[in-house]
Amino acid sequence: MGIGIAARRDEYCYRIIVREEMAMHDLIILGAGPAGMTAGVYAARKQLDTLIITENIGGQTTWSAGIENYLGYTYITGPELVAKFQDHLQHFSLRVEYAKVTRFCKVEGGFQAETEDAREFQARSAVLATGKSPRMLHVPGEREFRGKGVTYCSTCDAPLFAGMEVAVVGGGNSGADAAIQLMRITPKVYLLEIAPDLRADAALQEKIRGAHNVEILVNTKPKEVFGDVMVTGIKVENVETGEKRNLKVRGVFVEIGLEPNTGFLDGLVRLNRYGEVPVNCAAETGVPGLFAAGDVTDVPEKQIIIAAGDGAKAALGAYSYLVRLPSEKV
Repeated sequence: MGIGIAARRDEYCYRIIVREEMAMHDLIILGAGPAGMTAGVYAARKQLDTLIITENIGGQTTWSAGIENYLGYTYITGPELVAKFQDHLQHFSLRVEYAKVTRFCKVEGGFQAETEDAREFQARSAVLATGKSPRMLHVPGEREFRGKGVTYCSTCDAPLFAGMEVAVVGGGNSGADAAIQLMRITPKVYLLEIAPDLRADAALQEKIRGAHNVEILVNTKPKEVFGDVMVTGIKVENVETGEKRNLKVRGVFVEIGLEPNTGFLDGLVRLNRYGEVPVNCAAETGVPGLFAAGDVTDVPEKQIIIAAGDGAKAALGAYSYLVRLPSEKV
């Protein structure tokens, strides 16, 4: 396809956009985690002209040290499962554009995605599968040991740390849930909260405070994650006294929240109070032709297998929508 130059007038200035000649695809899928990749496979099987736009392949799955609850695998690492998904995707020769979408909007005949590198893509239907991004600690060692003891999903990874001492960062409901899961299988759980007290619901706190193997450290923030090949400890600091302490742990569970990747939607679709896209059981968003799947939605239980199933529903929904369009629009 040819490359053209278009000038767009903003309120205060002109900006130059490099863009493809506007081909109207059948389907654009935003995101290539389990939901987006599954949607891609189903769309390809329906022979839809499909384009996937994503910043990366795999999403949060690549961060999982090990997965024991995806059907067909008693154990597989996150990167290994993503590679399996990617192989399946490539079997259908689906077109993938690696880019960050900065704006997604409705246009005549469908939808338009605008990317950070000033490209534009259009399609008659779309699947939002951009997932969520975990809030990070932003301390030394966190990135280096991600997937090597640092994890952002207790439901995914807690069983892998059976018999090991661990730390959970975050005293809200997510952190409390993680501590409850872990206290049943590990000899010691340190629960870290920067505030003077836990923020979790009273019922969850009662369970934690009654456990013999949970040590609650309030007014405490992480300073560094350290180790060799894998995590061997976390340095923490009391924010009132300045006292520092090294906790010997093999796992660090970061449970300070997730943020849906929906900032680019520019009011296109209604969001709930958590910034998620509400969908019905058919993965419909309420905007005709626009579907959503995976962690970016309000569907409960953010799990790989659930995201994959939702991705299939979204692609099948897009196909049903497209075949019902008036013939002159197809």
